Amino acid sequence: MTGKRGILIAGLCLIYVAIRVWRLTDACLWFDEIFSIHAAEHSWSSLFGFVAQDLIHPPLFYVLLKAWAGIGGEGVFWLRLFSVVCSSASIYPFISLCRELKLKTSAFLLALLFFAVNGSLIKYAQEVRMYSLLLFLSLVSLWLFSRFFFRGKNIWILTTVNVLLIHTHYFGWLIVIGEVVVIAILQRIKLRHVLIMFGIDLAAFVPWMITIIKAANAGSDVSQNIGWIARPGLRSMFDLVFDMVEPFYYQVSSTEPSTIIQITLPLVVVIAAAKLIYLIEWRKNDGHERFWLLGIITLVPMVIAFAISWISPYSIWGSRHLIVIFAPILMLAAVFLTEISNRIVRYGLLTVAIFLIGAGFVNYAKAESAPQIWCAWERLATDIPTDSPQTIYVFEDLIAYHVWFGTRNDPNISIVKVDGNTEVAEDKAYFLPRGFDGVRRIDLSEMSGDRFWVAFRDVKWNEKHYPMFRLAEQGYAIRYRFNVGGSGMTAFLVEFEKK
Repeated sequence: MTGKRGILIAGLCLIYVAIRVWRLTDACLWFDEIFSIHAAEHSWSSLFGFVAQDLIHPPLFYVLLKAWAGIGGEGVFWLRLFSVVCSSASIYPFISLCRELKLKTSAFLLALLFFAVNGSLIKYAQEVRMYSLLLFLSLVSLWLFSRFFFRGKNIWILTTVNVLLIHTHYFGWLIVIGEVVVIAILQRIKLRHVLIMFGIDLAAFVPWMITIIKAANAGSDVSQNIGWIARPGLRSMFDLVFDMVEPFYYQVSSTEPSTIIQITLPLVVVIAAAKLIYLIEWRKNDGHERFWLLGIITLVPMVIAFAISWISPYSIWGSRHLIVIFAPILMLAAVFLTEISNRIVRYGLLTVAIFLIGAGFVNYAKAESAPQIWCAWERLATDIPTDSPQTIYVFEDLIAYHVWFGTRNDPNISIVKVDGNTEVAEDKAYFLPRGFDGVRRIDLSEMSGDRFWVAFRDVKWNEKHYPMFRLAEQGYAIRYRFNVGGSGMTAFLVEFEKK
């Protein structure tokens, strides 16, 4: 049995890694990934100040990414491989946590399967962002915390890991707080130890807090970063639940469905039914302490994030932030499904769950990567001649940042963002980094020149739309036009010349 178990574990781990490497470079780098690389390109002396001005993320990920890029360069595969490595490294603490919780073999293998095929975890394992590092450190923290909870061991190693965790993402604090709450409710005899841990973590975080306060006092405003996030409601809760269990799929852009409802909804129903049966059979089940530990550690971050999102001026809610509770949720789901006493019901629900996972894989394998509109800008930038100075006017920060990134190593190309344009609705979720002077900003009235380029997007080419008709009114004629489609929109790069 041990040999078969080992083969199954090795097979699931291999599937886990293979899925995350598969299609790793199919999509181009997008806005947030560009910010990560931009931060990592700063010198060591300026990196922390640049990241601090962004306000919403601590610096550890950017520090590690800079070191990673220093080893292998800035190729898309190499940069994204860092997230794949962090995500793959999460397997070890995941398995170790399952063992510490003494999950039965069936529950452990099912939990590992859920973990391997989760669409959100796959998506963030393929982005040059901090979420896979956050997943890894949160799992290490939960594993070491469970060792402290059950055996009284590793409190100082746990403290050190939590210092790294809170310097990766502010939601890491919710895991630390959750651990304190678990001890306060279930093992108050150890409360002094975890409060000391919390105090040390807080003290270690003070230097970064001071850096953030200085950045805020210098004019940085968090409303620009998260002011666009909606407060969580019923739809947000459903989206979170679907993201926690959705096999393989994840919504990339707003033009795509938020979930594959015919797969995910039945899977949610199956897990919910298993949970209901588990609770009905509560007295027959063992491992109640395990249930409460996982339950509290998942509930606390959700409650805190929900409360802050409604009490504070700005919402902080987001599935990607709550990635810290995905693993324990999937462990609970596996326990519910595998500990039903009625064999027919248990095997029936397990069969449906595995069938739905298989259907999710078929859908994922058949789906073609749709070209995204943000991928167009770097491609279009290569059409611009660089043997003489060129100016590119843009009307959105999103476009400006992508065009700048694609041309940043060419001294003859300058990007100019035109502000004050009421005819272009900008996406508030995207803005040029603070402390960044690579894109010059001007008012609409300052836009001038005998010849220049304009980058913009529209559903289709229409000379009656902005900016064509405005420039025509000012005596400009179109000299060259390049365009690339994607995500229901078309990106245009047009050269205008004074008549």
